Amino acid sequence: MMKHCGPRVLAGLLMLFSMATIAHPHSFIDMNTTFIAKDQKLVGLKMVWVMDEMTSADLLYDAENAKSDSEIWKQLAAEVMANVLAQHYFTDIYRDGKPVKYLNLPTEYQLSRQGNKAVLEFVLPLSEAQPLVGKPFKISTYDPTYFVDMSYQDQKALQLPPEMAKHCELHLMTPKPDLSLKTYAMSLDKSDSPPEDLALGQQFAQRVTLTCK
Repeated sequence: MMKHCGPRVLAGLLMLFSMATIAHPHSFIDMNTTFIAKDQKLVGLKMVWVMDEMTSADLLYDAENAKSDSEIWKQLAAEVMANVLAQHYFTDIYRDGKPVKYLNLPTEYQLSRQGNKAVLEFVLPLSEAQPLVGKPFKISTYDPTYFVDMSYQDQKALQLPPEMAKHCELHLMTPKPDLSLKTYAMSLDKSDSPPEDLALGQQFAQRVTLTCK
């Protein structure tokens, strides 16, 4: 019988990170994103989040040896996805200085196992298709508290389908916060929360720029 994980749930993805180390960040998500286009318009992002082994421990314990298509995995996927949605996918999308809106529900999602790691896959759909040609899209995915490090290993973790690759370019920028900010982040205990106005996670967040001509 599945051991319900509800009591361990904290706000947002923090429900996954009960087994933390001493300093920020406590948990790590390795991201991969594929852009989705139709009729020369951007319609969504296909995201794959691979969680570190410590972060994944509770989820994989609850799933035990259940098959990937079992009700246990479906229930766990729904719980995790609900928390991601509560934090607006942890993602900001801007164009010409204005936020690009997206739908409150993914068009698809699933949770699976990759060895000792849990993998969340979902499609973030834009509320309105955006013409590819025009001002660049600027996208950041991050935990505002920097409790979780959400990052791309390199630009190869960003993919364009063939029809977009012909006239679109991607650029991944990884910020280099100053030493004082790094020292402050490392000084935070697992029970500490940085002040909201500091926007700690945003200062460490990578920025993806999509430009099409």
